[in-house]
Amino acid sequence: MLKEISPKHRAVSYIQKELKPLVRSIDMKHYYPASFLKGLGERGFFSSGDLSYEDVFLRESQLVEDVSRVCMTTGFLVWCHLAALTYARHTTNEHIRKELLPRLESGEILGATGLSNPMKFYGKLEKLHLHAERVAEGYVVSGCLPAVSNVQQNGEHYFGFVAHTDTGNRIMAFAPCNSTGLTMKEKRDYLGLNGSATFVCQFEAVFIPDQYVISEDADAFVSRIRPFFLLYQIPIGLGVVRATIESIHRAKKKQTGVNAYLPVQAEDIEQQYNKTKASFQTFLQSSELDWKGIAKTKLETAYLTLQGTQTEMLHNGGAAYLMKSDPSRRLREAYFYANLTPTIKHLEKITH
Repeated sequence: MLKEISPKHRAVSYIQKELKPLVRSIDMKHYYPASFLKGLGERGFFSSGDLSYEDVFLRESQLVEDVSRVCMTTGFLVWCHLAALTYARHTTNEHIRKELLPRLESGEILGATGLSNPMKFYGKLEKLHLHAERVAEGYVVSGCLPAVSNVQQNGEHYFGFVAHTDTGNRIMAFAPCNSTGLTMKEKRDYLGLNGSATFVCQFEAVFIPDQYVISEDADAFVSRIRPFFLLYQIPIGLGVVRATIESIHRAKKKQTGVNAYLPVQAEDIEQQYNKTKASFQTFLQSSELDWKGIAKTKLETAYLTLQGTQTEMLHNGGAAYLMKSDPSRRLREAYFYANLTPTIKHLEKITH
C-alpha cells in the first residue's frame, strides 16, 4: 500500500490562502500566477535534497493534484515546471545540475517543457519544428514552436526543446527566454487556461551554449524521461475530478433533491477516481515505468475528467452556466486537459 504524504508536507494552506483568491483573475483576466509558483519553490515544495525518488514523486504529484483541485490552469503550470525539473534531474550536464537545478528547485527561476512538438514527432504525428547547427561551444537554433506555456521573456524563465541537426541526430537543450534572437508572442483567448503564459517562440539563429545542452542524444533522453513527463500530468486531471465530486455533493439538495434522478452521481465519479488513482499509484511502486500502461491511465483520467465536469454541470443547473462559475471553468479546463500533449487521440494511438 502506498504511504500517504503528511499534511505538514502538503501545500494546502498556502494554496487556499495565496491561490484561491486569484482563480477568477487567472481564468477571466489572463492573470499569470508567477509569484505563487515561485512561492512554492521558496517554501521547499520543489526541493529534492536527500529524499528518495519515491518521496519526491509522491510529494510533487500530490502537489499537482492539490493545486489543480483549486485551479487547473495553475496545476498545469506546476506540471510545466516539474517537467523542466525532470530534464535537469536526469541530465549528465554538470552545469545544469549544479547551476540551473538548484535555482529551479528554489523557485528563483521557472521552467517550461517545450516538448509538445517533439512528443508528437516521436509519436509520428508531426515533423520537428526546430533545427540546430553545430558551432564553436554550442548550437545555433532556428525555427518556431507554436505554443510554450509557463514562460515570460526574461532571464527568470527557461524551457526545454528538441532540435534536429544536419548530421541526422537530435539534441535537447534549455533555452533562456531572454536569448538574443528569440521572439515571443503571447497567445490568449483560449477556451480555458488563459492565465497559462503561453507564447509562440520564434528562434532566429539563437545561440545555445553547450552549458545548456541537456543531451546530445535527444532520442535516448526523451525515451528515458517521457514516462515522468506523462506521470506528472495524471494528477492534473485527478485534482479537477476531486473538485467535481465535492461540487456534486454540495448540489444534492438543490430543487428539493431532484438531482437524485440523474443517472450519474458523485459516488459513481468517486468510485472511478479511486480506481484511477490506485492505478496511478502503482507506477511509483514499480521498478520499471511502463509507458503504455501510464498512457492508458492518463487516457482514463482524461475521460473521467470530462465525465466529472459534465456531470457537475448537470447537477448544478442554471448557476453553472455563468461564465464565472466554478463548474463552467472546470468544464473548459477539462477540454484543455483532453487536448494536452499527448492528447486523447494520441493516447488512443499509443494504447492500441
